[in-house]
Amino acid sequence: MDRKALSFNSVLTIGLMLFALFLGAGNMIFPPFLGQQAGEHVWTGIIGFLITGVGLPLLAVIAIAKTGGDLQTLANRVHPVFGIIFTVIMYLAIGPFFGIPRTGTVAYEIGVIPFLPEGTAKYGLSLFFYTIVFFGITTWLAMNPTKLVDRIGKVLTPSLLIIMAILVVKSILTPMGTPGAPQGEYLDGALFKGFIEGYLTMDTIAALVFGIVIISAIKDRGVKDKATLTKVCTIAGFIAAAGLALVYLSLAYIGASSADAIGTQANGGAILSGSAEYLFGSLGAIILALAITFACITTSVGLVSACAQYFSKILPISYKILVIILSIFSMVVANFGLTQLIAVSLPVLIVIYPVAIVLILLSFMHNWYNGYSYVYVGALIPTGLISFVDGLKTAGVDVTSLTDFLSFLPFFAQGIGWIVPALVGAIIGYLVAALQGKTKQVSEA
Repeated sequence: MDRKALSFNSVLTIGLMLFALFLGAGNMIFPPFLGQQAGEHVWTGIIGFLITGVGLPLLAVIAIAKTGGDLQTLANRVHPVFGIIFTVIMYLAIGPFFGIPRTGTVAYEIGVIPFLPEGTAKYGLSLFFYTIVFFGITTWLAMNPTKLVDRIGKVLTPSLLIIMAILVVKSILTPMGTPGAPQGEYLDGALFKGFIEGYLTMDTIAALVFGIVIISAIKDRGVKDKATLTKVCTIAGFIAAAGLALVYLSLAYIGASSADAIGTQANGGAILSGSAEYLFGSLGAIILALAITFACITTSVGLVSACAQYFSKILPISYKILVIILSIFSMVVANFGLTQLIAVSLPVLIVIYPVAIVLILLSFMHNWYNGYSYVYVGALIPTGLISFVDGLKTAGVDVTSLTDFLSFLPFFAQGIGWIVPALVGAIIGYLVAALQGKTKQVSEA
């Protein structure tokens, strides 16, 4: 059996590539907004954010590695039909419907709009031409997946880290101010609010999708056996998680200390833009534009590559053709604008995120309950139903009667009422499976 070991530099490069794939524009926007909104409660809020924004993606990477680097293999443990439907939904959500287009729109809004002349229309032709260039570069970089490690891990990631370090170090050496009073849900429930905000990064879903890219990158370096694949993938996951945690803590600090200098802003992009300009003057806008552009391109390339690799396995279309199709489709969707994308994607994320979380957590206990599919079914049915109600509520649908009925559930008001039903459902599923097993044994005897 092939037990080829990779050098530390090779593993580090793969880990940096995974870090860069995760660190998209959304990841850079949400922590500073959390910081400004949470104010004095910033560190409590960021703990919740780190659980869903760092901890769960790390667990997802390890779960995919343990199952062979394929989301569908993991989802098949519930049922083969569920496996393909859930996997397709996840790839479409993190891919051409929401995730990939968002990289283009955020890069445009933060990296281009500040430089447009006064009176110039922010959208329309300028966004259209920008997305053509952006997704053209994405297509070129994603066309050969074997070169992703070198192109991202050795070039784009170090560039992004240097730019981020400049912004963060400056904010620490010359603080903009002190954290203010917490606002909204951060006043009394900062931990839970941060937990839900971590959904917006889409990193847990991305981790399930990026598994196929990371496994391919490791195999391209000559590693074949499952044990070594799992080990390298896990180490790469910890490297990426450490990088993400450091970035999130730094950006949350920038947001928390920014209110005195730039005032309360409507979103994280405005906070970053204002902070960069305050810290570096007009040069700050250029620094931020470069950081956002590098972050968005790396994530876009990773998502296009992952989606193309998966769909090329289930469709009679080649990888390269799919790269082109996904890039063009994403470019079209991106031209609807960031606000529309976030408005449509958030309810969907509220629905599918809890299902993904439960599936990941159960995968680590797979052997404890003998891999019974009933356990997965028992846990996922109540999770899906409750999160579906939460999604409808987030979408603005009047579901008062349903929310009143479910209000008795622990943590329902905090948006995570699915936790206890998932646990109870898993226990019931185990008892049913165990009872069936005993019944079969008796009848066979």
